[in-house]
Amino acid sequence: MASLTVDSAAVLFKQAAACERCPRMAGRRRVLSQLNGTPDATVLLIGEAPGRRGAERHGIPFHGDAAGRNFERLLASCGLERDDVFITNAVLCNPQTPDGHNSKPLTAELANCEDWLRATLELVDPELVVALGAVALGALGRIEGHNLQVSRDAGRVVSWSSRKLGILFHPGGRTLARRPLETQIADWRQVLSGREPGPTVRPGQASGE
Repeated sequence: MASLTVDSAAVLFKQAAACERCPRMAGRRRVLSQLNGTPDATVLLIGEAPGRRGAERHGIPFHGDAAGRNFERLLASCGLERDDVFITNAVLCNPQTPDGHNSKPLTAELANCEDWLRATLELVDPELVVALGAVALGALGRIEGHNLQVSRDAGRVVSWSSRKLGILFHPGGRTLARRPLETQIADWRQVLSGREPGPTVRPGQASGE
């Protein structure tokens, strides 16, 4: 992909809407627009991919499905609204199986969307980046290496790429079986409390070191 122009949100949104890099995403909505939030937000939240019943239909990340309802509840528990943050995903389109169900993004799709994620980071220039789940955390690792894991590091804030990086579980419904809502609320409040980051975690360095 050629170098992206990020002089304005409108330019970035227009470029993303025209992306045709992933054959499986033909005809899918590119979920990156003014509906994602405030481009000058100090907090950027990154999920995995738009859901077929939520963002794919409405064009609004984490809205209109179970993950969206959990997301909105967790965000509200921190005293925040959508207008206070910017929300995007590791891939901008909804990946589906041949029978029309949500699926994990392919490695190639994550690589194809890496430039959009980099451009969004540059445009928003947030103080705090929050990875919602392992796929988002892995996508950020492609941009600047780290050795973080959601299962081990959820609720932590560390230094990363000259910013603060918060680690949280993805707010999908299946997560509740592994991490109760009350625990997730505590994680969110800890990450979004604005406290100072912990030590930088580099590739090959355990997060507990």
